[in-house]
Amino acid sequence: MTMSSKDKPVRLLSGGNPQIPKGEGDVAVRAYLNAMPGWKHAVGKELDALIERAVPEVHKAVKWNSPFYGIKGEGWFLSYHCFTRYIKVTFFRGTDLRPVPPESSKVKGVRYFHIFENEVLDEAAFSDWVRQASCLPGDKL
Repeated sequence: MTMSSKDKPVRLLSGGNPQIPKGEGDVAVRAYLNAMPGWKHAVGKELDALIERAVPEVHKAVKWNSPFYGIKGEGWFLSYHCFTRYIKVTFFRGTDLRPVPPESSKVKGVRYFHIFENEVLDEAAFSDWVRQASCLPGDKL
């Protein structure tokens, strides 16, 4: 268990993913980020900051114990989720990005990007994917 910003224990699900109530906006995503365990906490904050810089008008929410990013009224373009050894970033229209994110999916159009501990994130490449993804039609999940 970790503590939330309100000092309430947050249950960590399988792989260390925080169990955060569904919610809209920055407050819900901040609760998720604050509950991310270990090295994933710093990476999650970095991802959030990069997404905000790339898409200043980004809309945020927590759904299914994962932060989602999109354009209000247009749908979601990105999400991420903690697993035991990595953070899985989901680009909902990933096959439309150039270059295509490296990890395939069984879901048509979806591509993943995995971030492992002690790995240096290529901020420019990630930000470029985020900008591209934000210009595509979003998913109405």
